[in-house]
Order: sequence, then C-alpha cells, then structure tokens
Amino acid sequence: MPPKPNSSDQFAPRRAVEVLSPELATTPLIFASPHSGRDYPGELLRNTRLDRHALRQSEDSYVDLLFDEAPRFGAPLLRALFPRAFVDVNRARDELDPRMFSDDVPKHADTRSSRVIAGLGVIPRIVADGQDIYSRKLYYFDARRRLAACYDPYHAALRRLIDDARSQFGVAVLIDCHSMPSAGGAPFRAGEPRIDFVLGDRFGSSCDPSIVAETEDILRGYGYQVARNAPYAGGYVASSYGRPREGVHVLQIEINRALYLDERRIARTGDFETLRLNMTRLIERLVTSRGIEQRPPQAAE
Repeated sequence: MPPKPNSSDQFAPRRAVEVLSPELATTPLIFASPHSGRDYPGELLRNTRLDRHALRQSEDSYVDLLFDEAPRFGAPLLRALFPRAFVDVNRARDELDPRMFSDDVPKHADTRSSRVIAGLGVIPRIVADGQDIYSRKLYYFDARRRLAACYDPYHAALRRLIDDARSQFGVAVLIDCHSMPSAGGAPFRAGEPRIDFVLGDRFGSSCDPSIVAETEDILRGYGYQVARNAPYAGGYVASSYGRPREGVHVLQIEINRALYLDERRIARTGDFETLRLNMTRLIERLVTSRGIEQRPPQAAE
C-alpha cells in the first residue's frame, strides 16, 4: 500500500503561475506557455521512478523564454511554473486515470477520454516517451491537492486575462504556445520539407481564420514551413476557451524543437536566440496588426 498523504507543503512548487504583465496593456493579445514549467516539486521527485532528466521529456522546454518579450509590446505572458509531468493544464480538470490511484476517483471523472486512456490525463501517468512516472499508486487526495495548488490558479489567471482583454478591447486573442518533438514535424510524404510550426485552431472553431492566416503568412515570411491542425489541432484550452462568436479567439502554436533544442540533452542550441528573435518579431507584427483589434464578437445566426 502507498504511504498515506501528509501535510507537508512540498507537494507543490513555491509558486504555481506567473504573469509577466506589461506596464500598459495595449493589445487584446495574450501569450501563454502552459507546459514549460521547470520547478519540480519534492512530492513528484520522491514518488517517481524516473530521474529528473526523464521527467523533463514531457516539457515544452524553454518555450516561455521564446515569448518573454511580449510585455514589451503591451501583451501579457502567462506561464506555468510547475512541470507538465506533475499537472497538465491543457486537459479537462476531471480527466483522471483510475489506474493511477489506490482509491476511487469521483463518479463524475472523465476516465474514458482518449487522453486518459493514453496515460496523459490531467495528472499524467506517463512521460512523453511512454515511461511510467510513478513507482506506486497515488491517492485521489494527491490529485485533488495538486489541482487546487496548480491547475486552478493557472486557469483562474487565464480567465482573468481573457476577461480583462475583452473588457478593455472587446475581444481577446490567446496565443497558446507549445513545442513538439522533432519527430512530430517529420514530413508527411517523402521529399517534403520538415514542418517547423503547426497552427491549431480546432479546424476553424477556436479562432477567426484571418488571425490564423496572418500568423501563417508572418512565419512563412521568415522562411518556416507551416502546417495547420495536423498533427496538432489544439487541446483543451483551445476547445474550451476558443469562442470566436463571443469574442475569444485561441490559436495554438506548436514549434518544432529541432529549431532550438538539443532534445537528447534538453539544452538550448546556438539557434535558440535566432528563433527567439523571430518570435519577438512575430509578437510585434501581431500586436501592431489592425486586424487583430478589429475582431469583434460575431452575431449569432
């Protein structure tokens, strides 16, 4: 049997989230990095069967640093400080894997979602390369405590940023920033170039198509190969927050890690600063786009 949960405050990072805010908000754009957290809680490190390097395979490593100039252009950057292997905020709160727990999960839990079945629920069972994270089963109390400490503050901050943008500008445009393994950017067919960026808008349901098209044009102008919705169409944040008819647009960006990361060592390469410069240029171009601010809520049919 697993040891009973204790009251130690080592179960969560020192801070769960951070919002890098501009001195003055001048745009409805919001940037978010939900999977680049690097503060590994003691609870996770004590109970995992993996070393820290193996756990880090699930990170969108350093994506937050690629977009950290956003406040300079009047846009906030929200970033999770806890790791994705601990809590995944791009999942529904009730996507719980009953195989992970020694006791029962609530009846309302979504235990049959494709992500839970794959071991990638809100409390992940495996890391990105398929290895089991834990050497023992958890208690549901562990999950509930993590969600309160990490998941809830992240989504509270995200909702607040969206509400503030809508209140000030009439619209909110969330750029949800992620990275993908270089294998995910492999060409679909022999002879085609690798995919550098994947733009996910849930096949048109989470973001105005003109915002997606403008982002794609900017990236292509920098020489990148860009795909839409394949192999990544957008996760829980895009599907649950993206409501173009209500003035909330969510565009997920996946960046091929080969552009900036030594994936084996999880270390930034010499190309990191070039990519960061181009992401800063992307931010500036989007912030200064008149089309972004002229995306009012659409009237219902």
